[in-house]
Amino acid sequence: MKENEILKIYGTDYKEMTKRLLMEAELEKRIPGKEARIGIKPNLVSPSEASWGATTHPEIVAGIVEYLQERGFSKLLILEGSWVGDKTSESAEVCGYLDLCSQYGIPFVDTQKDSFHARDCKGLELKLCDQAVDLDFLINVPVLKGHCQTKLTCALKNMKGLIPNQEKRHFHALGLHKPIAHLNAGLHQDFIVVDHICGDLDFEDGGNPVVRNCIMAAADPVLVDAHAADLLYYRPEEIPYIKMAEELGVGSADLSRLQIRLIGEKSTVEDGKRLPESRKVVELKDAVEEVESCSACYGYLIPALAMLKDEGLFEKLHEKISIGQGFRGKEGTLGVGNCTRKFAYSCPGCPPTEQEIYEFLKTYLNGKNA
Repeated sequence: MKENEILKIYGTDYKEMTKRLLMEAELEKRIPGKEARIGIKPNLVSPSEASWGATTHPEIVAGIVEYLQERGFSKLLILEGSWVGDKTSESAEVCGYLDLCSQYGIPFVDTQKDSFHARDCKGLELKLCDQAVDLDFLINVPVLKGHCQTKLTCALKNMKGLIPNQEKRHFHALGLHKPIAHLNAGLHQDFIVVDHICGDLDFEDGGNPVVRNCIMAAADPVLVDAHAADLLYYRPEEIPYIKMAEELGVGSADLSRLQIRLIGEKSTVEDGKRLPESRKVVELKDAVEEVESCSACYGYLIPALAMLKDEGLFEKLHEKISIGQGFRGKEGTLGVGNCTRKFAYSCPGCPPTEQEIYEFLKTYLNGKNA
């Protein structure tokens, strides 16, 4: 497989599709020896099954593991850390990864509990989990989906699961895009298998899956994300971390260089279909004043607002909802999360759940408009 290629396969037998994709990509030839310590990094952002549109299908990872084990690679591990607010152990159990690891005899590393050290990532010092740094070969297995703060999450942003929770909070204080780009400059992913089966086009925590039944393989994470942006009707420059990563030498965002190789007859037909243009987040974000908010807190707020909109209550909201670390110690009218605890009306929690935010705002709106 060439560096400017993305391989795609369509179907519903995800494990066998993955194995065929890796054969076509000749993944084995990319790995530096049978004794290489190989890490597989899925997206287990929260404890929700893959069909919900947020997490990596375990069948894909099973296909990767079988492909590698059948070729004599034995030093395999799966590693991931859920977003702040959820426990990785719960996500790994709900999403089927503890059973998968038991079945294939490989360890699961919870990076929320891993040791870490600060390292220079091309001019920006970031804390990286030691188990990730010590790998010889990293296979990134992101979900192609929307994100309520960065518009998109795929190969580049998925690497955020390989940093400790305190660094995740720091990322939001830095504005997400710059640290995501520098993280990828300092921690290299060697191969990407994209779960494009049913990602939610709006919310990183899922809930509105859009079935595509596609799996991709690539070697350039910047090119993958540029293509993913295009599929979601964004230009690469609309998602700053893509261009920043390109400028740091992580890869190329030049879609004119991209070559798509379709595997199987069905893929030729399916790849011609475009995704629906979904933009639920855009309208809802207008109601929010966000300063340095963590992904989980913001990620629960937006679906809660969507629930209010579905009930006809969103239109009653006339105040901006404040959220994020930037409101610590400040006063205001309406806020979400412990960072806004000094506000007149504040939903407590770090983070509060989607249901808690929904109930809080519903009570607030009904009380105010009674």
